[in-house]
Amino acid sequence: MEEKPFPAWSWSVEQCLKEFNVKLDKGLSSYEVEKRRERYGWNELAKEKSKPLWWLVLEQFDDMLVKILLVAAFISFILAYLHAGESGEAGFEAYVEPLVIVLILALNAIVGVWQETNAEKALEALKEMQCESGKVLRDGYMMPELPARELVPGDIVELRVGDKVPADMRVAVLKTSTLRVEQSSLTGEAMPVLKGTAPVFMDDCELQAKENMVFAGTTVVNGSCICIVISTGMKTEIGKIQKQIHEASLEESDTPLKKKLDEFGGRLTTAIGFACLVVWIINYKNFLSWDVVDGWPTNIRFSFEKCTYYFKIAVALAVAAIPEGLPAVITTSLALGTRKMAQKNAIVRKLPSVETLGCTTVICSDKTGTLTTNQMSVTEFFTLGGKTTSSRIFRVEGTTYDPKDGGIVDWTCYNMDANLQAMAEICAVCNDAGIFCDGRLFRATGLPTEAALKVLVEKMGVPDAKAREKIRDMQLAANYLIDRSTVKLGSCEWWTKRLKRLATLEFDRIRKSMSIIVREPNGQNRLLVKGAVESLLERSSHVQLADGSVVPIDEPCRQLLSLRLLEMSSKGLRCLGLAYKDDLGEFSDYHAENHPAHKKLLDPAYYMSIESDLVFVGVVGLRDPPREEVDKAIEDCRGAGIRVMVITGDNKSTAEAICKEIKLFDEGEGLMGRSFTGKEFTALSPSEQMEILSKPGGKVFSRAEPRHKQEIVRMLKDMGEIVAMTGDGVNDAPALKLADIGIAMGITGTEVAKEASDMVLADDNFSSIVSAVAEGRSIYNNMKAFIRYMISSNVGEVISIFLTAALGIPECMIPVQLLWVNLVTDGPPATALGFNPADVDIMRKPPRKCNDALINSWVLFRYLVNHFQHSSSFWSHEKTLTLAALLYSSLFEKTTSISFFTPLSEGSLTFVFIE
Repeated sequence: MEEKPFPAWSWSVEQCLKEFNVKLDKGLSSYEVEKRRERYGWNELAKEKSKPLWWLVLEQFDDMLVKILLVAAFISFILAYLHAGESGEAGFEAYVEPLVIVLILALNAIVGVWQETNAEKALEALKEMQCESGKVLRDGYMMPELPARELVPGDIVELRVGDKVPADMRVAVLKTSTLRVEQSSLTGEAMPVLKGTAPVFMDDCELQAKENMVFAGTTVVNGSCICIVISTGMKTEIGKIQKQIHEASLEESDTPLKKKLDEFGGRLTTAIGFACLVVWIINYKNFLSWDVVDGWPTNIRFSFEKCTYYFKIAVALAVAAIPEGLPAVITTSLALGTRKMAQKNAIVRKLPSVETLGCTTVICSDKTGTLTTNQMSVTEFFTLGGKTTSSRIFRVEGTTYDPKDGGIVDWTCYNMDANLQAMAEICAVCNDAGIFCDGRLFRATGLPTEAALKVLVEKMGVPDAKAREKIRDMQLAANYLIDRSTVKLGSCEWWTKRLKRLATLEFDRIRKSMSIIVREPNGQNRLLVKGAVESLLERSSHVQLADGSVVPIDEPCRQLLSLRLLEMSSKGLRCLGLAYKDDLGEFSDYHAENHPAHKKLLDPAYYMSIESDLVFVGVVGLRDPPREEVDKAIEDCRGAGIRVMVITGDNKSTAEAICKEIKLFDEGEGLMGRSFTGKEFTALSPSEQMEILSKPGGKVFSRAEPRHKQEIVRMLKDMGEIVAMTGDGVNDAPALKLADIGIAMGITGTEVAKEASDMVLADDNFSSIVSAVAEGRSIYNNMKAFIRYMISSNVGEVISIFLTAALGIPECMIPVQLLWVNLVTDGPPATALGFNPADVDIMRKPPRKCNDALINSWVLFRYLVNHFQHSSSFWSHEKTLTLAALLYSSLFEKTTSISFFTPLSEGSLTFVFIE
């Protein structure tokens, strides 16, 4: 037996059993289980070691500006210690300067550690998806509650409705005619997937195509089966996703703002070092002197006290140059931004993401739930008219499960002819779905397509006038029950009460239909059928016309129905055929399980013969419709220079139809080179992939697996793009983690996706992303304004200290005074700049380049010139007056009281008192 996973989906059940040396009726022996556990380990996800607290604290000091302040604090501490030793004083006052600097740095570190420890929870959420126990066959006995972590490859497991799959398994035997598994969180498919036992003859195929495999973390929604465990622990698909999330977290790069601040810190360090060196060179004669005899220096004299004095001036220069209040002001501005975004349904989990959004160049969006409503709805339906060569098409409005959302265009209660009554009857009764309201939204239980059919029946109404009035009153009364957990749909209830459901012929992939036997009020049994249109047409011999008459299907009629079906399919609609049968033969008097023909209902092999010679009624077209505001949001992105790429697990034709409708592609634009499946894209060479991704315009990638999403995001980042990635499922988590900003869905998103993301959309709406981008751009503009303001203010301090050192006059400000001035006189005005409203045309400008510097050489030169100009004007700047007062005090070396006033704005006076 090889440890390397084999393609179980392409092998027969017998081959898989032989590979694991196990029998379906016996299972593994306890001895064999222990041997395999030694080889494969426990069936659980690996626990990644988290960073220790001391390491997180150290990481907060890995910043150039912080390092400069640390050095300044260290030097201040040494000088204070030496000064205290010389003077014999060891009071607290001597150490005020270094302690204040360290206190500021400690507060910044605490905020940083708090953010870090609250961000890394994606892997823990992933573990919560794992199953806790399962029904397993061991030593010939069925163990009903075996802990899932004890499973090993080769175990025989039974799954039933509601079970969470404990490992990746090959379906061996179906115990019911139908097995459906909800695996949207893993693959992105909108609908539960039908599973079978037949092998898929492809060694390398995507997850969606592995129709005989069930995967760990998914849920059985219909049927039961016996499976063979193929992979456990980190070898499962969900284990591979955990590995990808971990790898993506290691690849996380700094945000654009962090990169700019680091770059600025490097430049500032060079400038500070140069300025300090110049100060020392200028004043060397004050602490170092000598006599010259015969051209050689002799009698060299060194003053340690003056040396330390000018060293303190250098420290003051370093402190003056660094904007200590900058981290606090940036954090405050980002926090204000998160509040604004929360009002627009964008909940930010990591503060730097607010700024990152502003320079986004590419949005990689999921389709289901983000661009679409994630609620199936009937868009249109058609039936035949008064003859077999004419048809009538009805368009349906509304995109949610709320029966009052929209209606049928040009529909009145008198439109219910016999043909439409038959359609409403099939949709309402041949249906196992339900609708409930959680107080805010209408949601569905069961299959989404069946729920959409029930909503259609509500919009159609009922043919009976008294019933219509009664239902109207009932629905009006129900409007007051806002917190109701279930919704009684009046029209559906009217139809279901008329008919008694006797038996169900479940769906299977061979005949592609399901049906029920019902008893009409007149005592006659009837078969109601729904399924794939092509399959029903093959088994239909007659068709129902508008007046209810039944006529044989001729060739022109079949061609007309096929043409209408093609038109609906080309719009990306999922088409469902409806039919019925009155002559049920031996089932015409079927009433209960004791009927002689009941045995045939237990064998799906007879279903095809029962569902033959049908009367075709009509076709219903359903889809997961795009959100109404998405096309406007796409247009805004195009105007803002942001490219949109759709990456979805859905099939290609559906994805393309939705993308055309939301105007992702220009009018008349072909899809050649713009639409690929994940497999098609990865088959291209790296150079071809880069060329496709670099072309302007929208792109759509369908049937995408987690690795496909990751590769696309990674390539875009390598190309220098700032990538925002949206997603809701477990399969999206690695790409969300890898992207510059990961955006999870708040309503439909899994906890794994939310924890791996930087931002969560409270309304799952793509347009909220566009609003958040606009807010991010505004925040960056304000941030750039207050950063430049703080730097320009500090330039004045540096010039003042530099001049005092150059002129040889006493120091005008000590480091503690500089810290106070920087924090108090710079912080509040800089924070106020963060409240500036956004520019009107902010979303009509291209994204800024990530390598744009916050302070370039020209801007710095301009600040220097401005400060020299301002210093020559007595009333120009409040801080100039403050510095002048301190300079005056230090020049005369005595305590003095000075007061200035300056008109900062019309009608107001500001007084500055220096004692």
